[in-house]
Amino acid sequence: MLYELATLTTAIGGAGAAAKAIPGWCGDAGAKGRLLGLWSTDLGTLNRVVVLRGFASAEEVQAERRRAMMSASPFNGGGWLTAMQLDTYMPLSWLPPVEPGAYGPVYELRSYGVRPHGLPPLIEAWRNQLPGRLALSKLLVAMHTVDGPTRFTHIWPYASTDARAAIRGEAVKGGNWPPKGGPENLFGEDMQSWICLPMAGSPLT
Repeated sequence: MLYELATLTTAIGGAGAAAKAIPGWCGDAGAKGRLLGLWSTDLGTLNRVVVLRGFASAEEVQAERRRAMMSASPFNGGGWLTAMQLDTYMPLSWLPPVEPGAYGPVYELRSYGVRPHGLPPLIEAWRNQLPGRLALSKLLVAMHTVDGPTRFTHIWPYASTDARAAIRGEAVKGGNWPPKGGPENLFGEDMQSWICLPMAGSPLT
């Protein structure tokens, strides 16, 4: 299983049009992959739409990437899309696949640049300490890029922003998080955290 995380920049006020357009693009007869999540950013960088799709093979990813790059209106975004970033990810091997469901409605997307040679020890740190963190709340996915700059991205659903703050505070206080041996393998100047809300048509809510 591979995932694509599409980060789409919209014109101001374009989120409504994006919500109507994107499911049709992903469900087109010639499309590859499976739409899993469709969110708009509420806190962090604004005017962003994040699309998570799952793919069975690298060939499917490549075919869908080409479809987007060669289209005159990728994601059916002719009227609202101003920029597009497409990243391919591989999930941590021991995690279950992402399945649609009502886990939120608040999703936090955290993404970090990874130092050279930093990915193996980072993954091992997560392997060692993730079970303790999962005792506090669900993880949707943790994954690393397989093309372009090396990034590590994870998505967490919460019932509310207050619940997020309380759970994260408990994890830090209890020594469960962040994973020991993890942060030193990240670029401190390249860390992003967005609070995202599901859009109409998202299989993850």
